[in-house]
Amino acid sequence: MNHKKAKGLSFAKLILIAVPIGLLSALAGLGGYKLLHPEKIDPTLAFSATSSTSTKEHGWPEVQYLSESGLSALKEEQILACSKAIKVGAERNELADPTNYGKREARDVIGREIPNKPELIILHETVIPAGETIKLFKTPHPKDEVQASYHVLVDRTGSIVRIVPDDNRAYGSGYSKFGDFTVHSKSPEFFSINNVALHVSLETPDDGQGDTTSHSGYTARQYSSLAKQILLWQAKYGIPVFRITTHASVDRSHSRYDPRSFRWDELDSYHRQYANACGLNILALPT
Repeated sequence: MNHKKAKGLSFAKLILIAVPIGLLSALAGLGGYKLLHPEKIDPTLAFSATSSTSTKEHGWPEVQYLSESGLSALKEEQILACSKAIKVGAERNELADPTNYGKREARDVIGREIPNKPELIILHETVIPAGETIKLFKTPHPKDEVQASYHVLVDRTGSIVRIVPDDNRAYGSGYSKFGDFTVHSKSPEFFSINNVALHVSLETPDDGQGDTTSHSGYTARQYSSLAKQILLWQAKYGIPVFRITTHASVDRSHSRYDPRSFRWDELDSYHRQYANACGLNILALPT
């Protein structure tokens, strides 16, 4: 099977936090959004769906699409100019083993077109040190339940490590939804947002490497680099700020609670600063 199932407890202790989240997970993500934009009550989660009698009869749910963001992707030269303006550092390539990522599927297994362009940005944390995380992703994992990856990792110094190319699907969120939106590509039962998500993870501090509910938090350099990465992704793909969320908020396995001790106000401060430097203030505001 090629689809990614939610990870087991032993794996979660290594790379993702595995504690019950239930309703608290959704509230955590929504609370982060409100910290970024207190003037807005709820993020826009609108989506459309298409269906047919034949697929319904076979138990397949409708194909869903997120609503138009209202933002246009910038040209390559504009993104390059922005990168120079905010002094984006060079990425270090540490590509994952091919078993730990895949392609963004254009059609599901019964031939229907499904969304496969990046439309969401998901924030994570590593739980283990960056070096161990990279080693884990470089290790072949034939079994679905232990396959995992992010697109990029931000270490404690703020350096960006490239794990999976943006054009590919990273296995960052197994059973997952953004609000009620999700993608069914392999079966009626399995659903995930990975086909339309960009995943970025912050390296966890030493005191957070385990099943603790909180830790000392992330460095200023991490927040700065994270803000730059998010802004460039927004510019490249036309992603609005209200489609930036956390793993805890999209998880539907009721076992993910990352990134813990995350300060949305810290991210917002850097994000607005860099958006202004690039003349892209629209990317820091709800649309």
